[in-house]
Amino acid sequence: MKRHQMCPQRYFEDFEPGEQFLLPSRTMTDALFAAFQLASGDNHPVHYDVEYCRAHGMPHMLAHGYQVVIQTAAGAGLFPHMVEESLKGFLEQGSRFLNPVFVGDTLYCTLTVSELKPGNTTGVITLGTEVRNQRDELVMDGFQKYLLRKRPR
Repeated sequence: MKRHQMCPQRYFEDFEPGEQFLLPSRTMTDALFAAFQLASGDNHPVHYDVEYCRAHGMPHMLAHGYQVVIQTAAGAGLFPHMVEESLKGFLEQGSRFLNPVFVGDTLYCTLTVSELKPGNTTGVITLGTEVRNQRDELVMDGFQKYLLRKRPR
């Protein structure tokens, strides 16, 4: 094993449907909202002005959908470390936003192997994404697709 590898390497055929990868929980703080606004350039007050939000019936600032999606970045967990030798690319992602996320919410993210499509020397692995808040409400679901090499012979 190479020094920087955190875990044994896996290839396309090493994964099974239903296998889960938990990501560390994260509480959505004012600082994370400010960092997202800075990075995204989104300037709508619903994402940075708490008084605007309260005047519009919200308890606090509302997270942008992309701010929720990035919580499912596979790099926050072990998956990309498992596929350092086999990963060829991140192909696609999709998301549905089902409930609001506000400052103070803690998010719990799970990636689940939902589909494996083999090819000749590679395969596409689909990871279902799920984000729940501290009340166990589903706030986002979706998918990510990765192209992985099959194990060398």
